[in-house]
Amino acid sequence: MKDTFGRKITYLRLSVTDRCNLRCRYCMPEEGVCLRPHGEILTEEEMVSAVEAAASLGVTKLRITGGEPLVKRNILSICRQCAQVEGIGEVCVTTNGLLLPRMGKELRQAGVKRVNISIDTLDGEKYRQITRVGELAQALEGIQAALELGFEKVKLNVVLIGGFNDDEIPALTELTRKWPVDVRFIELMPMTQGFPPEAFLPCTAVLERLPELESVPGQGGTARLYKLPGALGNVGLISPVSDHFCGSCDRLRLTADGKIKPCLHSEEEFSIKGLDREGMAARFREAILAKPQCHAPLSYAQPSHAGRDMNQIGG
Repeated sequence: MKDTFGRKITYLRLSVTDRCNLRCRYCMPEEGVCLRPHGEILTEEEMVSAVEAAASLGVTKLRITGGEPLVKRNILSICRQCAQVEGIGEVCVTTNGLLLPRMGKELRQAGVKRVNISIDTLDGEKYRQITRVGELAQALEGIQAALELGFEKVKLNVVLIGGFNDDEIPALTELTRKWPVDVRFIELMPMTQGFPPEAFLPCTAVLERLPELESVPGQGGTARLYKLPGALGNVGLISPVSDHFCGSCDRLRLTADGKIKPCLHSEEEFSIKGLDREGMAARFREAILAKPQCHAPLSYAQPSHAGRDMNQIGG
């Protein structure tokens, strides 16, 4: 199905939980999240029905997110059922990687083809600082497990933060020489308080630090792709703030409490909680037709209108 601006909507990001085993500073409060009554969260059956409804309208790619999706008790069953939905050609998971050594094999068996792993630094002390509770060694073990298990694609997501990890740009990109992974630098979005203005760097900072990067033609989704000479993987630059990609946006987001967000940076939401599959499909149609041409300008002075923290939307 196309929206009113001619964009074909083929991608759904499904948040299965807003809980996480980390407390990343740009994603969620230090104290975690308030426990919602069970009845406010989509059931497993509702999640699968929502994916079926979206697929009936032309969605072919599903990304399962959180919070941290692997802390969801029934995550393997959700992945398995979603991978079997007619029309869904690819199920991916975004994770912090900590539970991949234990769960990665079962995720592969459940039909998950690709994983994106969040890792913002290669310094153990800084990793604990940004995650508040995490251990870098566990994240690295998760990456190694994903590679050994043979996922079709492994991508490493790095939120670019001035004064925190911009000095690690060369070291992080060197991972594409060491491993067959894509390292993707994502601009810090003005959704969370507590970061100074200088923390918000454009992705062009990566090109300035690494002039040897060579442009890679082809499809990188929201990322512009580059490559270090002789590297095994690519370097991706994702610039939702400095150079947005709204014109080619093909996605919807569904929160764990059953709200479709046509745009990440808009407060507008469409509830599907309690609806049958036909009702969900009708609500998805409404959301697609309500998708804006572009989100409002984003900057330190003009924060996002999302109305939620990232862990409540789906990273």
